[in-house]
Amino acid sequence: MTRAIMCAFVVLMSAATAGQPSANLQLKYLGTAGWEISDGRTTILIDPYLSRLHMTAPNDDVLPGDPRPRFTPADVAQSDTAAIDAHIQRADFILITHTHTDHALDVPYIARKTGATVIGTESARNLARAYGIPADQLIVARGGDDLELDGWSVRVIPSLHGILRRAPFLRRDPNAPPQPAVIPIDVQAPLHLNQFAEGGTLAYLIRIGGRQILVFGSMNYIEREVEGLRPDVALVGAMPERREIHDYTSRLLKAIGYPRMVLPTHWDRFNVTYDVSQAPAIERLQSFIADVKAASPKSVVTVPKYFEAIEVR
Repeated sequence: MTRAIMCAFVVLMSAATAGQPSANLQLKYLGTAGWEISDGRTTILIDPYLSRLHMTAPNDDVLPGDPRPRFTPADVAQSDTAAIDAHIQRADFILITHTHTDHALDVPYIARKTGATVIGTESARNLARAYGIPADQLIVARGGDDLELDGWSVRVIPSLHGILRRAPFLRRDPNAPPQPAVIPIDVQAPLHLNQFAEGGTLAYLIRIGGRQILVFGSMNYIEREVEGLRPDVALVGAMPERREIHDYTSRLLKAIGYPRMVLPTHWDRFNVTYDVSQAPAIERLQSFIADVKAASPKSVVTVPKYFEAIEVR
């Protein structure tokens, strides 16, 4: 085979790998806003939070009878490493939408365990660095970046966090100093739970296996930043906080061209263990499903089950 033909063959093979739909593209729901996305070659984790700490959450009080130690915001953060080890064996990349506890707590342990590259805001970098994750595993992303990586690419999209004004654990002493907006560069591990600041919010358009997956980690977005995107799959925040945003579901689905698959994210009761029934959360999720069906009748809405593969065809 001549050099020219060989080069053309390599180009064609690379194009096929990057641009053709993969029969192996799968998503798995990790709970909260966490996902695993894999094409059989690359494994990407989104906001992997598996510890599900026994503490008050924005929409759910603690479960009576939960035998686990109860955490308060002032406590030192502790990941449930046994829960992580039971479900996470591999990761090549970890994308963080923002650095609240229920999105970023477990990232340092998972990054150390797997060697995954962490992509997120400066707060995400500062958090990971505090726990000893080396600089060559960290990428600071800002809205507007479009990163070409090995076998996949990701567009980093400026976004917004949802409204949390009704959350019981946010009702603070009005005379207390405000909580930080970011995790500072000089933060020291171990962090207390109330040091996990939002740190800015990002969304991601992931291109992998010939498909596009649009990922949100909370219940808000910037319409002009997503308008014109045409993902095959949209992971859309579905907690009740979305009702604080005007015409949340229909505006979003129209802006992104009514994707053929919509998967609710950040909808479950995430302060209980995986074996506890999610029936109350599924019940409150029905209004989101109804909103999607009303706005985009052709979109398939799937309620994910923990760790069960969802194939993207």
